[in-house]
Amino acid sequence: MKKNYLFRLLLSVALLIGGCGCVMAQDGKAKAEELFRFLMDGKGDSVHVRLTEDIRSKIAPAVFSETPKQLEAQFGSFQSKGPWGTSTNGDMTVYYCDVRFERSALRFFTVFNKDGRVNTVRFVPATPAAKSTTDNLFNNDKMAESSFELISGKYKLPAVLTLPKAGKKVPVVILVHGSGQNDRDESIGPNKPFRELAHELALRGVAVLRYDKRTLVYPSSWESVAGKGTFMDETVEDALAAIDWVRGHASVDSTKVYILGHSLGATLAPLIAQQAHNRLAGVIMLSAAARPMEDLIWEQVTYLSTLPGNDQYGADKLQQLKKQVDNVKVAGTRKFNVELGGPMNASESYWVFAHNYNPLKTVAKLRLRMLLLQGERDYQVTMNDFSLWKSALQKRRNVFLKSYPELNHLYQRGVGKSTPGEYMKPDSIPAYVMNDVACWVVTGLLK
Repeated sequence: MKKNYLFRLLLSVALLIGGCGCVMAQDGKAKAEELFRFLMDGKGDSVHVRLTEDIRSKIAPAVFSETPKQLEAQFGSFQSKGPWGTSTNGDMTVYYCDVRFERSALRFFTVFNKDGRVNTVRFVPATPAAKSTTDNLFNNDKMAESSFELISGKYKLPAVLTLPKAGKKVPVVILVHGSGQNDRDESIGPNKPFRELAHELALRGVAVLRYDKRTLVYPSSWESVAGKGTFMDETVEDALAAIDWVRGHASVDSTKVYILGHSLGATLAPLIAQQAHNRLAGVIMLSAAARPMEDLIWEQVTYLSTLPGNDQYGADKLQQLKKQVDNVKVAGTRKFNVELGGPMNASESYWVFAHNYNPLKTVAKLRLRMLLLQGERDYQVTMNDFSLWKSALQKRRNVFLKSYPELNHLYQRGVGKSTPGEYMKPDSIPAYVMNDVACWVVTGLLK
């Protein structure tokens, strides 16, 4: 699971997963306030001593001591903090407050075990008061939505199916998230690309299924075997459950079921298709990595270190990250340094699976239809990856590849090199991308 502020870029300072449970609400709010103050005062030792034993063994106090500087470098000076709220998320109670910085608003989350130990410390972009780019897309005359629980083994994931009202036995696209704790809309700041895709594709005659990611609903118990989680737990098993569910829906053509993966979801699309055993008509891959995950992390962070104001990516941190990336290369062998670990504080099992998964070799074994799309301004998954896909698939007559010069990782328009700050600006996926996806699903071709 993605657990490190380096990989989630400006979306998360730290995501630390330990056990589950909660304390009483009133006591919890007091504990959350105390933890927040220690964190914002840079008292890393005071934060560290309150963590679960498992997390303390993986994260140094210095990470929390540096948090105020990191926040200020990316978001400006601290301005104010709002009141504490609570919400229930799967098997736990979440304590949160909105925090205003000079250039952005964030939401701080924390969760406590039953013994009062902290198992989650996280900052994410706060939902803006202004409407998102997708609030006005739903057309009640042309589409309908129904909510349900997607059952995947022992997990229950909130989900929604969007159906066009015109037509019967329509094709359907299942949306598969990128990295991190994503909701069904893949919300990032004011942008909700998955909700936008669902409504726009429904207007074009295509049904869409989307669901909250397991790591969001069950942040402390997403692994089928504790400490041994892999891409299968994080993404693949739930996508397969969605395929099975939607194939049985009366309004859907079971011979026209597609998955659309974004980022990590796109990278894993060949594996999902392989595991689906001919239950899919095709796959759509938006910003699919073709290289090992640890190499992408290194490339992303080194790029971010060159951006103005990103002085939190200092030489010492880059050197430490490089050691972890190199360590991943020997994960699963005696040469693996358990104490050093890998990026994101993920388990050795996670990194063994991630490093050994080769999407290019996997896709070579598939014969179903494919559509690969890429933003040319994307710095998270770059045109280097797209070139590798083109080389691997250019002779396949049922595969279409297309890149868009002005788009970034979220398919937002812009000029020049993309930066993380773009994700915080509301913008819609261009109609020409929606048209390409819908046209390919309905006709099998690109115009």
